[in-house]
Amino acid sequence: MTKHYWNQDPAAPAPPTWQQTPRAVPPQLGRGGAAPSAPVQPAAGPGAQPPATSVTPPGARAARRGVGVLRHWRLLVAAVVPSLLLAGIGWWLWPQPPASGPPHIAEGTVQADLLSADSVSKLAGTTVVAGPQSNRPHAPLAVTPSECVIAAGPTTQSVYGQAWKAFLSATYQDAAGSGSYTVNQVIGVFPDSEKATAAFRTLADGLTKCPSSTLTDQAGRTSKWTYTAHPATEVAVAWTATQGDTANWACYHQARVKGASLIQTSVCQAGDGEPSVSVIADELTGKVTG
Repeated sequence: MTKHYWNQDPAAPAPPTWQQTPRAVPPQLGRGGAAPSAPVQPAAGPGAQPPATSVTPPGARAARRGVGVLRHWRLLVAAVVPSLLLAGIGWWLWPQPPASGPPHIAEGTVQADLLSADSVSKLAGTTVVAGPQSNRPHAPLAVTPSECVIAAGPTTQSVYGQAWKAFLSATYQDAAGSGSYTVNQVIGVFPDSEKATAAFRTLADGLTKCPSSTLTDQAGRTSKWTYTAHPATEVAVAWTATQGDTANWACYHQARVKGASLIQTSVCQAGDGEPSVSVIADELTGKVTG
């Protein structure tokens, strides 16, 4: 059966919070809100004729009122409709927040093969929560000496290159978010088993060339690491990366090649993480169909 893979794009950021525009207050009708009084007509002098008055037929007055009301509504519509139109366009173009709930995961994809945070928690004997994910390998790391680029970055392009057709790296961390315990799972699927095996050999050979390194991160900070690799088999290799300037802190790694997939797991902690990384690697490898 042909497997179909898809790479999940990073989730879109939530849109900014809507701000309600204060409702405009109508201008006051004179001081204190009262309507202005009518102008006072001058008093009529002796012999003055009373002002002529014209009597408008009721029908004409009603017609003029109708014309005034119609003109008023035309002006109101002319002012309001553009605002409503712009508001409607803005609402339509405004980025929508992601739907709640877990995304649909198609069977047979790298996302489906990934161990959940609950599964990892049971295997590791501690509670972890989901952290960042990536659907492509990171660029090679800045490391000294240069032959340590694979040992320092086993899940980067230095190992996986550009020939993969599906990739997923997921990091889980302790529930407190302190970084005192992290678990990483990586699944890289290649077009065929030969390319997956070639990537695995690149990793295994690179581990034998680097006993120690100095790693420089993107912020310019450096850290020293030493590497201890166990003898590799045709399909598996295990090694430990110990941080030199941190007491009792190390990352325990395992890599397995299965069919057209190169799988890696790691557990970083203060203490012995080898038992945990072994059971996690076994479980993850069992889920990957190759």
